[in-house]
Amino acid sequence: MKISIVGAGTMGIGISQIASTLNHEVCLYDTSAESLEKSQNKLERILSRLVEKDKINIADKKNIVKRISFSNNINDIKESKLVIEAIIEDLETKRKLFKNIEDIVDDSCIIATNTSSLSIASIASACKKSNRVIGIHFFNPAPLMPLVEIITSVQTSNETLKKSKEIISGWNKITVSAKDTPGFIVNRVARPFYGEALRIYEEGIANFATIDWSLKEIGGFKMGPFELMDYIGNDINYTVTETVFKSFYYDPRYKPSFTQKRMMEAGYLGRKTGKGFYDYSKEKEEPIKDRILGKKILWRILSMLINEAADALYLNIASKEDIDLAMTKGVNYPKGLLAWADEIGIENVFNQLEQLQKKYCEDRYRPSPLLRKMVKQNKKFYQ
Repeated sequence: MKISIVGAGTMGIGISQIASTLNHEVCLYDTSAESLEKSQNKLERILSRLVEKDKINIADKKNIVKRISFSNNINDIKESKLVIEAIIEDLETKRKLFKNIEDIVDDSCIIATNTSSLSIASIASACKKSNRVIGIHFFNPAPLMPLVEIITSVQTSNETLKKSKEIISGWNKITVSAKDTPGFIVNRVARPFYGEALRIYEEGIANFATIDWSLKEIGGFKMGPFELMDYIGNDINYTVTETVFKSFYYDPRYKPSFTQKRMMEAGYLGRKTGKGFYDYSKEKEEPIKDRILGKKILWRILSMLINEAADALYLNIASKEDIDLAMTKGVNYPKGLLAWADEIGIENVFNQLEQLQKKYCEDRYRPSPLLRKMVKQNKKFYQ
């Protein structure tokens, strides 16, 4: 089966590597010959490292490269059974591209977007046969991260969903189904991990290193929020937050941070520029290892995360199982948030949110109606 990937950035290379490793003929298309050359060189380095680590042998490496054609001629995507777009997060650019793709591929081809936050319905509306458009959202780095969100729009047919899940599951990926709402599961539910950490810093409660230490040492998270934002890139993370905020009609729960905006404007994007919340040319600042303070920081952020997960369930964005699976497999959370709520007590989470709402008088901290209902009925998410 021929698979085409549009966009030769990090995600495009990663998805191409997955498909080719599993014996698909792959066309990696980009308008820029320079980007294609860079992607070829990057793939060569990635595969060479895999050979060094004995993950693949030299023959495997040669075959993976051989099955990928790097092209700046969009007509080379012809005869594809699946096209996955992985370009910049700009709605109009994607819509134009999808219209162009539809004119080239046949009617049986599924056209998917790897968008992390834009409306699938809006992208699909650019196509005459919009029922074959779907969201297939990989996480970076795509070859290593096990989770893929499958997002159906109001136009997507059941047949498109079924075929898409079959293909992606066949790539040894864990799939979760999500409704076409801003941020889908992961990028919606995870917003407080960044936003509330930034708010805690802005209030002068703790510095970046202390907040990161609290989440890692006490909460068991693999990376702290500021480490993770630097890893993702402040430009990308801020843009997703801003997109989700606007898409939710400026709901204060998703309000972006001026601290991160200024970092982005200054060009302090994180690891890729050598400086973000941390300066990577210097020794990292030491956290204040105060466990009482750390527990307060963790509890505040965790309560917000659980509230977001509960609200996603309340609004039927996804099943409770898929929400917890998405957060553990998509962003490596130590536990599913809804299972975590059962463990620490839903009433405790609800009370913490009410205290925050009372203290700040902000709708940002309003508890989900589902949490309120479950406290009244003395229920758990997993009985």
